[in-house]
Amino acid sequence: MHITHHFGKRQPRLLRLSAILVWMILIILGFGACAGQDSKPLIVWTYDSFVSEWGPAAKLSQLFKEKTGLDLEFVSKGDGGALLGVLLSHGKEADADIVVGLDDRLAQRALDSGLFAVMQPSNMENIASTWKVDEKNRLVPFDYGNFALIWDSESDIPPPKSLEDLTLPAYRKKLILMDPRTSTPGLGFLAWTQAIYGAEWKDYWRRLAPSILVMTPGWDTGYGLFTKGEAPLVLSYSTSPAYHKAYEATERYETLVFEQGHTAQIELAGILAQGKRKKDSEKFINFLLSPEAQALLPETQWMYPANSNTSLPESFSVVPPGINTLAAKIENPLADPETAATILVDALK
Repeated sequence: MHITHHFGKRQPRLLRLSAILVWMILIILGFGACAGQDSKPLIVWTYDSFVSEWGPAAKLSQLFKEKTGLDLEFVSKGDGGALLGVLLSHGKEADADIVVGLDDRLAQRALDSGLFAVMQPSNMENIASTWKVDEKNRLVPFDYGNFALIWDSESDIPPPKSLEDLTLPAYRKKLILMDPRTSTPGLGFLAWTQAIYGAEWKDYWRRLAPSILVMTPGWDTGYGLFTKGEAPLVLSYSTSPAYHKAYEATERYETLVFEQGHTAQIELAGILAQGKRKKDSEKFINFLLSPEAQALLPETQWMYPANSNTSLPESFSVVPPGINTLAAKIENPLADPETAATILVDALK
């Protein structure tokens, strides 16, 4: 009786201790799961040149790790147009937390997909309203630049002074472009020709066809062919000569400024709505727009930083000032890159 009575008194205490132990185990397991999740890198889908050896991915990863303790894993999905295609094909099954590198001409299709989360990032007050594409900040600008033709001044051809000049016999097989179906610069060039020629843009592309040496799937491939001397003209950005100034100490490659104006590109970043680490992802977006991260972009992206408080390096002194930038959002009646690219491919045959 004594033993039974004694155990009877201890039973509630044992039950309480057991319950406490169970909760402690659950808490430990919970912390372990969170720690395991945080120890995994945030997955960032982007485009080829962003993750190249000269691109910003490695430096951004290192600085972000120092500031937050979080790791990043950048995954290239081709050029910007290809990036959107992969994202839309995967939909809510996309194995990514963040997308970096869509642009203003792809923005509406990306936003219509419903895949991006609403954000309230810091530093937005330092981003000019000109570059903002979405009131809900589902996609935010991190850099921008003007499209331009880059000319090799050591070539044996004179620099063209307009888009129309490019159709002259002197430039036959002298121009490298990018495919607008897969490349954001290619799509930017399409918008540029439509801004200048309006409804006559198809005729312009047909007249331009003899001047085109190749139409590459992405910017990095096309610009690589240009620097290897395959052609003296390439579609790129007005800021591209700054790279050659900084790393090659040469001003051989020059930006051609056309009086009719140039279209601009705004590059964007966003958080995927289905991601399970939105707070960490928001930390990255805030970081990307910070002065420290923005300062890395001019000499890795070779674009203008979106944060207006960012100083430009000396290498940008070779970039022509005062370029006439056409409206960032051009209402093109025939802005379908598939149709335009098909016309050009047919013309090239």
